[in-house]
Amino acid sequence: MAEAAGERGESRLEADAFTRRGDAPVRIAPSQGGIDIATFVGLFGAVALIVGAILLERSELLRINVPFVNVPAILLVILGTFAVTMVSYSVQEVLQAQPIMLRTLFRTNQTPNEAAMRMLQLAERARRRGILQLQAELYGLRPEPFLHRSMTMLVDGIAVDEIERNLTFETHAMMQRHVRSTGILRRAAEVAPAMGLIGTLIGLVQMLGSLNNPESIGPAMAVALLTTLYGAVLANVVFLPLASKLERNSATELLIDQIYILGALSIGRQENPRRLELVLNTILPASQRVKYFD
Repeated sequence: MAEAAGERGESRLEADAFTRRGDAPVRIAPSQGGIDIATFVGLFGAVALIVGAILLERSELLRINVPFVNVPAILLVILGTFAVTMVSYSVQEVLQAQPIMLRTLFRTNQTPNEAAMRMLQLAERARRRGILQLQAELYGLRPEPFLHRSMTMLVDGIAVDEIERNLTFETHAMMQRHVRSTGILRRAAEVAPAMGLIGTLIGLVQMLGSLNNPESIGPAMAVALLTTLYGAVLANVVFLPLASKLERNSATELLIDQIYILGALSIGRQENPRRLELVLNTILPASQRVKYFD
C-alpha cells in the first residue's frame, strides 16, 4: 500500500510539473547578430596562408631540397582549400561530413541482393511463426541499424503507416547528409586549383622581381608551378573521385534502405513473401534480382 501511494505521489508530481511547463508562456528570444565562426575562420585563415606563403617563399625557413616538394606551397594549397571551403559551409556541417567521407575509403560488405535475400528470409519467418517471433532476430540485426529499427517497430506493434512515415523521413535525412558531404567535396575540388593558381602567381611575382639573377629564374619557376601541380592533383585525384564514390555509395545505401522499407511494410501487412519477392525485383538491378522461392 505504501509503495502504491508513493507511486501515485510521484505520478501526481510529474503531472503537476508537466502542467506547469504547459501553462508557462512560450517566449522566443530576439535574434542577435553575431559572427559566423566558419566564415571568419575561413577568410582569416585563407588570407593568413597567402601572406605566409609570400613571406616564407624568400626565406630559408621550411625549405626542403627535395624535387617536387615545397612546404609553403603544400600548406597554401591544402590548408587554403580547407579554409575557403569552410566559408561556404558551417563548422557543424563540415565536421558532420568527415565520418561520411571517411566511409568512402572502406568497402561496404552489404549488397542489394544480400539485403533482399535477408528481407525475404525474415518475411518468410514472420509468415510462418508470427511477427512477435522476430524479436529473437533483433540481436543479430544490430550490425544493420536501419533494418534493426524497422523490425523493432514491427515487434512493438507500431502501425504500418507510421513505420513507413518514420523510415521514409529517415532515408530523406540520410540523403540530405550525403548530398551535403558530396557538395563539400566538389566545392573543395573547385577551390584547390584556384589556390594552386594563387601560389603560382605569388611565385611568378617574386621570380620577376629577381630577374637580375638569371641563375634563380629556373628554380623559382619550378617552385611557382608546384602549387598548380598540388592543386590539380588534390582536385582531380582526391576530391572528385571521392565525391563520385560517395554518390555511388549513397545510391546503393538508399536502394538497400528501400528494400528494408518494402520488407517491413510487407511483413506488417502480413502479405505473402512471394509477392514481396516480385516487388523487390522491380527495384533491383537486373544483375542482382533474387530467386528466393525458385
